[in-house]
Amino acid sequence: MKPHEKSRTLWLNGVVAALAAFELVFGLLQPFLPVNVFVAIAVGLPVANSVLRVITTQALGRPPKDE
Repeated sequence: MKPHEKSRTLWLNGVVAALAAFELVFGLLQPFLPVNVFVAIAVGLPVANSVLRVITTQALGRPPKDE
């Protein structure tokens, strides 16, 4: 098992969520980008998640503790 912080899927989702929150609070990108960019992100994220899921070879989790 690999630790959660090494998951490309979780990193991708975290970065997109952080950028979305940043845009929601500050609204800096929306005046400069057309609406179809946001639509492309909304469509592209599930596709990217699917691709990352297909190429994933290890489960996430914590290694068992030795007692």
